[in-house]
Amino acid sequence: MAIGNEGSRSGGRWPPRCVRSLPAGRQTLGFQSRQQEASALLDRPKARVAPGSETSSKPHGTLLPMAEPIACGDQDPVAGFLSWCRRVGLELSPKVSERVNTVAGEGAGAGLRGCAGTLTPVSPSERGALQSQSGWVPLLLALLHELQAPASHWRPYFALWPELGHLKHPMFWPEEERRRLLQGTGVPEAVEKDLDSIRSEYHSIVLPFMEAHPDLFSLRVHSLELYLQLVALVMAYSFQEPLEEEEDEKEPNSPVMVPAADILNHLANHNANLEYSADCLRMVATQPIPKGHEIFNTYGQMANWQLIHMYGFVEPYPDNTDDTADIQMVIVREAALQGTKTEAERLLLYERWDFLCKLEMVGEEGAFVIGREEVLTEEELTTTLKVLCMPAEEFREFKDQDGGGDDKREEGSLTVTNIPKLKASWRQLLRNSILLTLQTYATDLKTDKDVLSNKEVYAKLSWREQQALQVRYGQKMILHQLLELTN
Repeated sequence: MAIGNEGSRSGGRWPPRCVRSLPAGRQTLGFQSRQQEASALLDRPKARVAPGSETSSKPHGTLLPMAEPIACGDQDPVAGFLSWCRRVGLELSPKVSERVNTVAGEGAGAGLRGCAGTLTPVSPSERGALQSQSGWVPLLLALLHELQAPASHWRPYFALWPELGHLKHPMFWPEEERRRLLQGTGVPEAVEKDLDSIRSEYHSIVLPFMEAHPDLFSLRVHSLELYLQLVALVMAYSFQEPLEEEEDEKEPNSPVMVPAADILNHLANHNANLEYSADCLRMVATQPIPKGHEIFNTYGQMANWQLIHMYGFVEPYPDNTDDTADIQMVIVREAALQGTKTEAERLLLYERWDFLCKLEMVGEEGAFVIGREEVLTEEELTTTLKVLCMPAEEFREFKDQDGGGDDKREEGSLTVTNIPKLKASWRQLLRNSILLTLQTYATDLKTDKDVLSNKEVYAKLSWREQQALQVRYGQKMILHQLLELTN
C-alpha cells in the first residue's frame, strides 16, 4: 500500500493513494494468492489499492470465520468462483466461508498477477504509448477486453463484481446533487479532477489504442461510460504493491486486481490485514475472530470523505476513528489577509506566503489535515502559523536564513490537547481559519445534528443524503472541537 500522509483533499486526485497499512497479525485467513505470470495487454502491472464496500445494491459474499459452508447450485456465481479458485491455485482457508447480505452487502474477488490471458503482448512502441500519469491505462484496457470476451479466463471473477450500472461513487451522482450534498467536504472538487483526468486519458491514450486494434475492441461497446465505470471499480477493488520510501515518487505505482483479497469489507477497527511476501499475498488476522463474525480488512487510514469518494460508502459517526477534516491552505491565507490594515501589511503577508511556498509548506490546492486527536500535517501548519504571525523583523531574519537558524521546534504542539498552549496570535489565526472553513458548508453543525438524532427523519433520507450527512457531520465535529480549543 502506498505510504504517505495523503489525507488532504489535494491528495485526493485520480488515481487516489491510500495511506499506510497496519502490521500483519497471527493466522492466515481467507486466501493465499500465488503471484503468477500472465501474458497480457501489458507487462504485469505491480500492485495494490483496496476493495470497496457498499458500492452496489447487488449482494455479494463476505468472508466469515468458522461459518458453515453454503450450498451452491451449478449456476451459483459463488460456487463457480470457488471452483475457479481451486483451478488457478488460489488457496482459501477452510476456516472461512462466504455469506451474503452482511454489513456493506458486498464482497467478491480473487485475482492473480496481471489481468488478462488472451491478448497478444503489445510491441515495445505500443507499450510506450500506453504510459500515462496515472499508470492505470494498461490494466483498464485489459479489463475492457476481458470483460466483453465470452471465453475470458477471468469470467468467474467478473461474475462476482457489483453491477457496473449501479456503482455508488459520487462520480456517478448527478452533478447538482453531488455539489449540494457534499459542499464543503472536498469531494466535489476531487471528483471533478478525477473526471477531467479520466476523460483526458481515455481520449488521448485509450481511444487511439482501441482504434488501432479493431479486432479486439468495439468503440460502440468500449465507451467512455464503460471506461468510467471500470475506473471506479479499479479504484475500489485494486491493490498496489508497497513501495520503498525512495521509490515512492519515481513512477506511477500501477494497480492490479487481486481476486479474493477484495472480498473483505473495510472498517477502521479492522481484524485482518493483507500481508505481502516475495511470492504470495496472504490475508492474516490481527486479532482473534469469533466464529460467525465478519472479517474486515483495512484499506488504509481513510477519512469518510475518502471512503465515499473512492469506494462509495462511509462509516457512520463516530465509528471511523481515522476521520479527518481539512482546512484549505488558501483559507488560512485569507484569514491572515483579513487581519491586515494597510497595503504594506498586505504586501508583507504575500511575501510571507511566497516564502512558505518556497519552503514547500503550502500550496494553492493544499490542505491542513486535522484528525480527532492530532493535526496530521503538523509541520506544515506549525510553520505556516509561525511565519504568518511572527513580527516583521523576525520574519526578515528568518527569511534571510532560508527558514533555518531556529532550532526550536514545537514538537507535539499541535496535538489536540496542546492547542490551548499555542501563542495567542497563532490560536487567533487558526480560529479565524476554522470559522471561514465552516462557512463553506451549506448547513451548520446543529442542523446536521438534529437530523442525525431524529431516527424517523434520518430514515426518510435517501441513501446518498445519509452518506453525505455522515461525511459533513464528522468533519464539522472535528472542526468544532478544534474551534473550542482556540478560545
